[in-house]
Amino acid sequence: MLRVSLLKRRREFTLDAAFNAPTPGVIALFGRSGSGKTTLIDMLAGLLPPDEGEVQLAGVVLTDTRARLAVAPERRRIGYVFQDARLFPHLTVTGNLRYGQKRATHVPQYIRFEEVTGLLGLDALLHRRPHELSGGERQRVALGRALLSQPQLLLLDEPLAALDAARREEVLPYLEALRDWLSIPMVYVSHQFEEVLRLATYIVLLEAGSVLAAGPVEEVSLSPQLRRVVPQDLVGSVLTGVVTAVDAAAGTAELGIGGGKLQVSLREAPLGARVRVQLLARDIILAIQPIQGLSVRNALLGTVTEITPDDAAAVLVKVDVGGPIVLARITESARAALRLRPGDAVWALVKAVSTRGHAFRLFGTPQRRA
Repeated sequence: MLRVSLLKRRREFTLDAAFNAPTPGVIALFGRSGSGKTTLIDMLAGLLPPDEGEVQLAGVVLTDTRARLAVAPERRRIGYVFQDARLFPHLTVTGNLRYGQKRATHVPQYIRFEEVTGLLGLDALLHRRPHELSGGERQRVALGRALLSQPQLLLLDEPLAALDAARREEVLPYLEALRDWLSIPMVYVSHQFEEVLRLATYIVLLEAGSVLAAGPVEEVSLSPQLRRVVPQDLVGSVLTGVVTAVDAAAGTAELGIGGGKLQVSLREAPLGARVRVQLLARDIILAIQPIQGLSVRNALLGTVTEITPDDAAAVLVKVDVGGPIVLARITESARAALRLRPGDAVWALVKAVSTRGHAFRLFGTPQRRA
């Protein structure tokens, strides 16, 4: 568990943040620029002293202003990856990686050099210097250097912000691999919701120095506070399903979600794998009776649990589909025509496009390799 309760006052800004996040996993600090994400992560690292507060990781106190306790940054066993890789230009990739390893000679070496280079795809780059690497390759080396310091916590401050779309797509699978194969808690700072959905297991939503919401990704995706931060087109629900069937020829998988099933575009998904899917509210059609003769392949039977205004002409409808909640945006006139009320049975029709490009694999349980 990562327990955080921190207060930092500056001339025109105050950060007052508290949350308890389960570990291991990826804890995303998400919010607009200027919301306090980097200030918070710097206090976790011990680089910035709080005015008041406490930080605990796995029961170990790192900061406690009441007890006047502040573990020095170099003794916290925290790896920090910045927006820019900050590699040593005079060292090769091997030299940069070994530098991280040298910082941890006094602690158990549970992450090995060969494991890191294999996991991050660095074997072919070991003799190059930083100026010979692409932006994505430099960030992978920075990740490897941080891992070889044998951290108990890995902090990533918008590590993809300086990369173009192609390089971000290059690095994201490696971050997924870290999440899925090494049980190191990670705090990931981002203002890109797509990154958060793809990587995070827990979200801390920040705005103007305050925590608007905190919880598992599925829970926060439904939070009204999230709609204050993300564009309307990204509002929706996040659900986790289990692969129950695979059609390798078609490149699709069938997911069991709640009491129903969804067919999604997904290759190389083993049976039993957990898969996260985002269903955008704008892409959900509601029906009060079974529908036939449509091209829509996915329909989930559920019960309306809540209807709330979204704007002057639309409402958001929460539908319980057997545990998971689907969020649909429909017009107020459509709601009136269907006479929808909480407790009504409905079919949530999911356009195929709403899952395409939004299936994020969560294969297996994160585990630290021996």
